[in-house]
Amino acid sequence: MCSGNGTNFENIVRTCNKHEVVLMIHNKKECGAIKRANKLGIPHCRISAKDEDQMILLFQAWRVDLIVLAGYMRVLSNDFIKAFPDKIINVHPSLLPKYKGMHAIEQALDSGDTKTGCTVHYVNEELDGGKIIDQSVVMICPDDDVKTLTHRVQQAEHRLLPLVINSL
Repeated sequence: MCSGNGTNFENIVRTCNKHEVVLMIHNKKECGAIKRANKLGIPHCRISAKDEDQMILLFQAWRVDLIVLAGYMRVLSNDFIKAFPDKIINVHPSLLPKYKGMHAIEQALDSGDTKTGCTVHYVNEELDGGKIIDQSVVMICPDDDVKTLTHRVQQAEHRLLPLVINSL
């Protein structure tokens, strides 16, 4: 499931060999993940975040065994989460439990932390509160800004997320 540029999505398709990517759902009309799905030959569709029942039916019809939130910028309902127990994972740009929710990289910079990173975790009813599967540390350099640190955290996500997916 994607909302943005789709770099994690493309990376998953190209590097994960244990699971076949059968479907990509996006919630924004204009997101980069659409072009990537077309280029990679992955079926995709846009479904409003309000239409979770439709998403549930679609994932069930495709018999998915794992749902990966790869930059999906919406909170899922409890009903959606209960429909796929222990089958939904998320990648988050912080070392959870620090900096849940939005603007995690900015929060790490503003706090004066010397390190941040990314976390892959199971999705549960608590925002970014599910069981942590794995993490990758990224050191914060003195001259980092949001753009440079975001880039390095995304590189860490691109390494970590496929490792986790292939281990499940």
